Amino acid sequence: MVARPRIAIIGAGPGGLMLARILHCAGIAATVFEKETHALERPQGGTLDLHVEDGQLALKRAGLEAEFHRIARYDDQGSRLYDKHGTMLFADDDPVDADRPEVDRTALREILLASLPDGAVRWDHSLREVLPADDGTFALRFENTIEGRFDLVVGADGTWSRVRPLVSAYEPQYTGITFIEFGIDDADARHPALSALVGKGKLGAEGDGRGMIVIRNGNAHLRGYAIFRVPSDWAARTFDLASPAATRARLLEEFAGWSPKLLDLIRASNDRLVARSIHALPVGHHWINRPGVTLLGDAAHVMSPFGGDGVNMAMFDGAELGRHLTENDDWCEAVRVYEREMFTRVALPAAHAAEAVATELSHIGPELSLQHMQGYLAARAIGAAGTASGDLA
Repeated sequence: MVARPRIAIIGAGPGGLMLARILHCAGIAATVFEKETHALERPQGGTLDLHVEDGQLALKRAGLEAEFHRIARYDDQGSRLYDKHGTMLFADDDPVDADRPEVDRTALREILLASLPDGAVRWDHSLREVLPADDGTFALRFENTIEGRFDLVVGADGTWSRVRPLVSAYEPQYTGITFIEFGIDDADARHPALSALVGKGKLGAEGDGRGMIVIRNGNAHLRGYAIFRVPSDWAARTFDLASPAATRARLLEEFAGWSPKLLDLIRASNDRLVARSIHALPVGHHWINRPGVTLLGDAAHVMSPFGGDGVNMAMFDGAELGRHLTENDDWCEAVRVYEREMFTRVALPAAHAAEAVATELSHIGPELSLQHMQGYLAARAIGAAGTASGDLA
């Protein structure tokens, strides 16, 4: 019998948990180490859309389709675009043929965690260093302990991965875009006009070199992002994030001249305001295979969020690495094949995300966004027509 590798997965995000689930379904044990002390230590972020060809496919392979459909919000796939005066330039409120339902990140993580055996995730383990041993295995130095040894260490630990330096010297670079994140609680009941403004899904607005995106989450929560093209330290110098009132006031100054109904989105925000600088690895990032170490998700190919591919790519990475490890008795070769295929697979989404962030806040205002939305709507219509023709044939 071929010996199974001792596998450590660093990071209990969607990609790492998906890998652990796929391996568990095949009877292969893996240990997930996560720096958070428990699953609800911090908000997991906003909503995301899961794509049929990667995110949803990964969940299907993991046997979690029913759980996915329980949390998927098919009614929240709409999209609207406004100019700074509050004039609606585009609306696609009822995309009945759309196949990218919204899912809250916390709910997604919950179903992945529930699918794993007790003890599969080791909480409160903040990785400090991966320690190679002479026999090709690895020990893991955490804040309070050393664990190991492991034959395979998978870095699923995000943008600032501590595993990545073992295979790559590249570090994520600032894209020039910074978000100030804000949230509006119980919008349907407390702020019905703003709820109606956003509609069923996402609101985008652009003008004067600034942007705003507001996305409908579950439980009538609206999560918004004020978007700026600025130096990397601009938010720290400009906002007193310890004072929500002062931060809201400064945001209103930054958006002076915008429609009052758009500014009301800022006025209605709760007191959790966070600066997020957007970083990305180079398009085509790859490394020479090192036995016993690999990466997935943002650790391997973090890209701007404008393409909407990050979590989808991470989950499919986890599913594909798990598939290769379960199908190939030579686990070292399984990792090599996974890496070669992953490098090719993520190149186009990474290029699209890089192009999107490079043209965000163009001097021609919302015109590029409008062109993109109209193009996406036309492509979806052509796809639906093609499917109908195929069915008739």
